[in-house]
Amino acid sequence: MLDSTEAVAQYIEEIAARTEAVLAAYLDAIPDASSTLLEAIRYSLLGAGKRLRPALVLGTTEMLAGDDAPALPAACAIEMIHTYSLIHDDLPAMDNDDLRRGKPTSHKAFGEATAILAGDALLTMAFDFAATSGNVQVIREIAQAAGVGGMAGGQQLDLESESKRISLPELRRVHAWKTGALIRCSVRCGALLAGAREDTLAALTAYGDRIGLAFQIADDILNVTGTEEQLGKPVGSDATRQKSTYPALVGLERSRELADEAAAAAIAELHDFGPKADRLRAMARFVVERDK
Repeated sequence: MLDSTEAVAQYIEEIAARTEAVLAAYLDAIPDASSTLLEAIRYSLLGAGKRLRPALVLGTTEMLAGDDAPALPAACAIEMIHTYSLIHDDLPAMDNDDLRRGKPTSHKAFGEATAILAGDALLTMAFDFAATSGNVQVIREIAQAAGVGGMAGGQQLDLESESKRISLPELRRVHAWKTGALIRCSVRCGALLAGAREDTLAALTAYGDRIGLAFQIADDILNVTGTEEQLGKPVGSDATRQKSTYPALVGLERSRELADEAAAAAIAELHDFGPKADRLRAMARFVVERDK
């Protein structure tokens, strides 16, 4: 059934396999590149990751157009940008993490300089890949979601909030930029590539905003309640760095309530789409029910 979280988990695994095959072929086709740099890129990009963002891109396009093939370049580009952000977030100057996706972080495996260059290369290659979609608006969507008013700006706000107790609205702004912008972009790109009308795009944008919020609250909760084996990265790191998180500000019980409320709000935005949106509804539940 499309509306079960188990089916969504299987769907995301299928998307992961498809996305990875396309990404691997793209890397294999690059001529005369540094073997060390390509190895570092493959190390972080392939073989792990939830691939939720590609699933949102492809699932949205399939829902609206019946065929997700036109959205594959955007899905792969967004995954490249997401991976670059993880490489850079893990650096000693940022979050200084030693473990990511169950293995040593890029800078631990290849050194800081190569890790930085791998992130840089993934960011720029993402736009090369996105350009093959032939849709300038999609390229701009991705650029804005990754930039100063999106992921990069959100990371800066996150760094500035360490060792401070910020307000809940301020925390929501950090998350909306750092994590939510690329998730919302995934949904919007999928809709744009399906030729969505303005009213459809508005409803799906609101869905993307709310599922992004649900995802980040769930991540904050898992950083407290999860295990290193489940998450593939250190747990309790938010508390160690004295970061303001939802559990730190409102407690675990209220955080779970807020995550559920955000997922329900995301689902409510799909009321006009009927049964064809069942997969997107299940994705909203999946992001708060997952254990990694």
